Amino acid sequence: MQVISRWFVAAMLAVMVLVGAGTAWAGIGQPTDWQIGPQGSATPVMDDIVSFHWILLIVITVITLFVLALLLVVIVRFNARANPTPSRTTHHTYLEVAWTLIPILILVGIATHSFKSLFFQLNTPKADLTVKATGKQWFWTYTYPDKKLEFDSIMLTDKERQARLDKDPKADVPRLLSVDNELVVPVNKTVVVQVIGADVIHAWAVPSFGVKIDAIPGRLNETWFKAEREGTYHGQCSELCGKDHAFMPITVRVVSEQAFNAWLADTKKAHPDWTTADADGARKLAAAGQD
Repeated sequence: MQVISRWFVAAMLAVMVLVGAGTAWAGIGQPTDWQIGPQGSATPVMDDIVSFHWILLIVITVITLFVLALLLVVIVRFNARANPTPSRTTHHTYLEVAWTLIPILILVGIATHSFKSLFFQLNTPKADLTVKATGKQWFWTYTYPDKKLEFDSIMLTDKERQARLDKDPKADVPRLLSVDNELVVPVNKTVVVQVIGADVIHAWAVPSFGVKIDAIPGRLNETWFKAEREGTYHGQCSELCGKDHAFMPITVRVVSEQAFNAWLADTKKAHPDWTTADADGARKLAAAGQD
């Protein structure tokens, strides 16, 4: 029993080391080599998801090692050589209550945390900025309804990516994850993302934000995030949508509020064709056409 206890303690220490190492190895914004566990968190929602993930990993590991220890005890103490006369016990009230009640309490604890996390994710707060993401075969169209701006976001080809690297060798343009026009949002602001599909079902997902939601034709879904640190965050369409499903990445660049306003002004100036009419203007044009 002492040997088994020592092995149990050693295994638990190994799990804790791996948990810490996994957190350290997980990159923020994109996958990294030797990554263990989820990508690094940049939002409160992802903070909650990551913490719950490690809690579940510890619970699962403890249960697995406990069952393994019981099996070893049975093998060592109750084999035919060590225990030639087996016990005739068929019932043990306290033991039966324990092995029924303890799993129930564990599952109730997991369910309680799950419901809390789901409510946090699905209860959309008041938006500081609203963005509409339309999934198409095979790229994304982003609309800033309040800013009257709309543009397409298409994956960079290897030639385009190399051109950016030739211009700036330190440019953050990972292969198959970089796009020509990034979704730009301000840091520490609640961004509500309205998601819809234009042709087939897509899915808008950014792992470091803890966001994944289907883009369904004819149905407007909604999610949100609040990025707490500046940087570039990558994701991909997460719903099989056709032959180029693997080539419609998502790139979100989080900047300061001042930088966001400057980007907005510069973008409208450089691309006047990206400017959209406001709702009142659209209604006036429709009314004029009917007249």
